[in-house]
Amino acid sequence: MSNTLLSHSTQPGLAAVPGTKLVVASVLAVWLVVVTWLGATGAFVTPAGAPPLPILISVVLPLTAFFAGYWLVQPFRRLVLAADLQVMVGIHAWRFAGLSFLALYTYGILPGSFALPAGLGDMAIGVTAPWMLAALIRQPAFAASKTFVVWNVLGIIDLVAAMAAGALNAIFAANVAGEARIDPMVQLPLVLITAYLVPFLAMLHAAALLQARRLAAIQAGSGSDQG
Repeated sequence: MSNTLLSHSTQPGLAAVPGTKLVVASVLAVWLVVVTWLGATGAFVTPAGAPPLPILISVVLPLTAFFAGYWLVQPFRRLVLAADLQVMVGIHAWRFAGLSFLALYTYGILPGSFALPAGLGDMAIGVTAPWMLAALIRQPAFAASKTFVVWNVLGIIDLVAAMAAGALNAIFAANVAGEARIDPMVQLPLVLITAYLVPFLAMLHAAALLQARRLAAIQAGSGSDQG
C-alpha cells in the first residue's frame, strides 16, 4: 500500500525522491511492528478510571512527527505533496468497516457511548469516499474544491470525536455496573485501529488538505496571470 500511495504525483511540478519513499515506507512498517509489540505487552492498558495517556501519546507523537517532517524536511514535504491523492481517498473507503463497532456494541463488547459515534462517523466517511474518488478521477482539480476540503475536515473531526469518546468512556464509565468498557480498544487486535490506523488516517486527511491548499494557490495564481 505504501509504494502505491507514494507512486504518482497529482500536483504539478512535484516529484518525490525515490529514497524518501523507501524511508517513509520503512518507517510505516516499523511503526506497525512497534504498535503490535506494545499491544501484545499490554503497554496501552491503563487502570480503570485513569486517562488513556498511552493511547494519547501513540496518536499525538506520530502526528507531531508528520507535521514536523513536513515543515522541516524538504524531501518529505515534496513526498507529501506528490502522494497519489486518489489512492489516499480510496483508502478511506474501508472505514465503512466502522459497522463492526456497531456489531461489537450489539453484543455488549463495546459501550454505545463510544461505538455509536465512532462507528457511524467512520461509516459516513467510508460510504462517501467513493464519491470523492470518482470526482477526483473525472476532474483532478476537484481537490481544490470546498466540497473536498470539507469532506477531509469532517473525516478528521470523526477521528477526533471517536478518540474523545473513548477517552471519556475510559475515565467516567469505567465503574458503571453492567456497562461495557472500552478496554478492547487498547488490546490486540483493536488497538491497531486506535494506535496505528487513527493517526495514519489523520495523516492522509492532512496530506489531502495540504495538497488541496497548494492546488488552490496554483489555480489562484493562474487566474491572476490570465487576468
